[in-house]
Amino acid sequence: MNIILFGPPGCGKGTQSKRLVSERGWVQLSTGDMLREARAAGTELGQRVSAIMDAGNLVSDEIVIELIEERLPEAEAAGGAIFDGFPRTVAQAEALDAALAKRGSKVDAVVRLLVDDKELVARMEKRAAEEGRADDNIDAFKVRLKNYQDQTAPLIPFYAQSGKMREVPGMGSMDEVAAGIAAALEEK
Repeated sequence: MNIILFGPPGCGKGTQSKRLVSERGWVQLSTGDMLREARAAGTELGQRVSAIMDAGNLVSDEIVIELIEERLPEAEAAGGAIFDGFPRTVAQAEALDAALAKRGSKVDAVVRLLVDDKELVARMEKRAAEEGRADDNIDAFKVRLKNYQDQTAPLIPFYAQSGKMREVPGMGSMDEVAAGIAAALEEK
């Protein structure tokens, strides 16, 4: 099963992805994590994307699609993928559909986590204090949230019209959100 966890930065996609990996054995494909790893490793890719990420801007479609396609065989072997933070644009969604179709697969469900902006800011501040991520400062977060609203939110009708969109309240405890996701994945 291939699912997309969808929502604004700080809504809990990463936390819930890790739970699904643990519970179901699927592979988490987080472009944000992949890009941060490349940057930390000092790779050529990491150097190219560092300034873009620190400013809170989106990395090009070509780079993130390349990252995802490299990991699809691993996801297939595990029985499914959790796309976390990808796709971020309609072009990326179309590229993902094409990449999966070439492999005889598809996106099975899109789980949209619903969290209000005030809570997102509070979560970002807490994560910045605990994890020290360079892209978790208030200015970069505001850019990331605006980019989400301008570039990623248009995916809502894209996936809603496909009948794959499931909305889950993301304001509860981690266990409550996980239960909501589990129920959404059971929907047909």
